Amino acid sequence: MTQYDLAARLRAVSGSGITREEVSRWERGKRIPGPYWRGWLGKVLDISEYKFERAAAIARALRRTDHD
Repeated sequence: MTQYDLAARLRAVSGSGITREEVSRWERGKRIPGPYWRGWLGKVLDISEYKFERAAAIARALRRTDHD
């Protein structure tokens, strides 16, 4: 699935605007999807919201250790 495809699917299910650029930031680790988008990502990708929550927590922890 391309970044464009994922953004389009997220827009379709959420009714909110999301761009391919934002998906790219998530993919490259520049940003972590917020709780709102993690829920929609779970629906679109058929992955439990818990897994996204856990991945976000790990990513935040890694960022903190990188900046220390």
